[in-house]
Amino acid sequence: MREVRNPAHAPPPDDTDKFTMSRRILVTSALPYANGALHIGHMLEYIQTDIWVRYQRLAGNQCQWVWADDAHGTPIMLKAEAEGISPEALITRIKGEHERDIAGFLLSPDNFHTTHSDENRELAELIYKRLSAAGYIVKRTIKQLYDREKAMFLPDRYVKGICPNCGTADQYGDNCENCSATYDATALKDPISQVSGSVPEQRDSEQHFFALSQFGDMLREWTASGTLQPEVANKLKEWLEAGLQDWDISRNAPYFGFEIPDAPGKYFYVWLDAPIAYMASHKHLCQRTGESFEESWTPGTDVELYHFIGKDITNFHCLFWPAMLEGAGFRKPTGVFCHGFLTIDNLKMSKSRGTSITIETWLKHLEPEYLRYYYASKLSGSVVDLNMNFDDFVTRVNADLVGKVVNIASRCAGFISKRFEGQLATSYSEALLEDYAQFSSAQHIIMQYYEQREYGKAMREIMLLAEHANTYINDQEPWVKIKDEAQQDEVQLICTVGLNYFRVIVTYLSPVLPELAAKTERFLNTALTLPSLEQPLTDHAINRYKPMMTRIETSQIEKILEETKATDKAATAVNDDTASTQFEPLKPEISIDDFNKIDLRVAIISDAQPVEGADKLVQLTLTIGLETRNVFAGIKAAYKPEDLIGRSTVMVANLAPRKMRFGVSEGMVLAAGPGGSDLFILTPDEGAEPGMRVK
Repeated sequence: MREVRNPAHAPPPDDTDKFTMSRRILVTSALPYANGALHIGHMLEYIQTDIWVRYQRLAGNQCQWVWADDAHGTPIMLKAEAEGISPEALITRIKGEHERDIAGFLLSPDNFHTTHSDENRELAELIYKRLSAAGYIVKRTIKQLYDREKAMFLPDRYVKGICPNCGTADQYGDNCENCSATYDATALKDPISQVSGSVPEQRDSEQHFFALSQFGDMLREWTASGTLQPEVANKLKEWLEAGLQDWDISRNAPYFGFEIPDAPGKYFYVWLDAPIAYMASHKHLCQRTGESFEESWTPGTDVELYHFIGKDITNFHCLFWPAMLEGAGFRKPTGVFCHGFLTIDNLKMSKSRGTSITIETWLKHLEPEYLRYYYASKLSGSVVDLNMNFDDFVTRVNADLVGKVVNIASRCAGFISKRFEGQLATSYSEALLEDYAQFSSAQHIIMQYYEQREYGKAMREIMLLAEHANTYINDQEPWVKIKDEAQQDEVQLICTVGLNYFRVIVTYLSPVLPELAAKTERFLNTALTLPSLEQPLTDHAINRYKPMMTRIETSQIEKILEETKATDKAATAVNDDTASTQFEPLKPEISIDDFNKIDLRVAIISDAQPVEGADKLVQLTLTIGLETRNVFAGIKAAYKPEDLIGRSTVMVANLAPRKMRFGVSEGMVLAAGPGGSDLFILTPDEGAEPGMRVK
């Protein structure tokens, strides 16, 4: 038998100790926000988690995955208000949709709960009271951004502006997606309320702070202990060296969440009770199973705790969360696994390009296992972004899963069913047993790659096995030998060997492709377990083969993208919960008389200049008839100022002058689009004269 593995693939570090005894493991994933649909970007993390959890169970470890919806915060409150329902009704509906998508993508959490639960309220209050009793909660009067139009203090994620650290525009009020800096919303340059679009003002407000600064020594030791990926530990080292700031954990009413026990009108910030939901979900599971909740969360426990998260929430999970646990007397995580973002053709997922594909849309046209395998084939243990190219996706899935893996079974099953009444050969020769042992010896390497989350390397090893199996069948030519009566037994043995190769391969793929594994168990009439692979199946009856996977057609991808574009275009408001984007409620109803008061006029852009100190604004001089107007427009991401000069546009001519930081704006230019570079100013018909009324 030829060497199965490619010698160019260096074996991973030996983790033998992790395979010698059963481990007790508790796993969590970041919480999806309960105001929008799950999409394929979410699935990157959830599939990564599910594969690791299924691998641990396959390896014989006691592994539980607890998870929940993130159901608190201003976005929930505002969306419910816009829909005319209670926040509780909204999060109940969204949780049902999320549970449908979780099942649809074959994810296997042991418990999926919600942050808006009795368990989470009790644990949040317990941790807060312990921190307070230990002197880790302090009250301070601070400046906060206030939206006068909405009569509310603005949560960090409802303010956008220029990052005070790196100067990147369009950043939220708590941290920068470009440089990962954390800051107070009042430090933003050119802040804009995402609720009303107005410039917020600063007001005094008393808030509760968690004394994170007191945990610097502990966090320096913990983050350097091997708990984190090296690149994450290095990034946190920079933040720790810069000095930790105390963390504002309270929010003013109105707010949807848990009220702080000793502070009427103050609520726990969503990021305080969100990670506590890991504990709450586990407690909810323990109440059902009868196991001990406290045992898993007591310092010194032998239960391993791992968090799977995106790189954008590293600071919350690797600084705030372990400090809270330490201060409240609970155990800290064994490890935190960060991953990068999903990009489509090396670009961020985009609603305007139709690549923000929901799980509901995907499952109408394609099986979940195709995406599960594609992600697995590209995932590693590092924090790099994963790029999805749909041409590569189609090619890889068709070549690997259909052309290599399933092809093994389809080539051998017919002979066994038709010629040998579904019965495998009675025995292997010594030479074939040696070949089988060598073939299945890749198990240790593949399992180590799973353990280290090097799924791409594991998939390459498995595909080498599939290539070997297909080469064996090609070389043996059972379709030729079946014509010779004297070689019937040999054909039965060849196909038995092929189906045993298939059994080994699918067992190794089962953490990634659980539905294919289930189909294979029904087909081969046996359970797929690692101990059962010690010997090949012989003298065993199998069932008739049914097609397990079909090729992906490009038309299926086209339908997904077309439906996504149509859905996003029709939607009046969509909330991307991975970034907590804005949901702006509908304005109060107006009459046709109110609408008729708007005076729309054709204008010539006679001059356009960038606004110094503003990343989005362009200062326009508009000519309407004999009159000129000064107007500030947030269109710099879409247009170079010099390209606008001489163009015709449409403006609201009777809008009251508005004083802004950079001057007075005397009107409004009309533009449409999702924002950023996808924004288009309205252009009147050819021949329209400046000052002409638009009806």
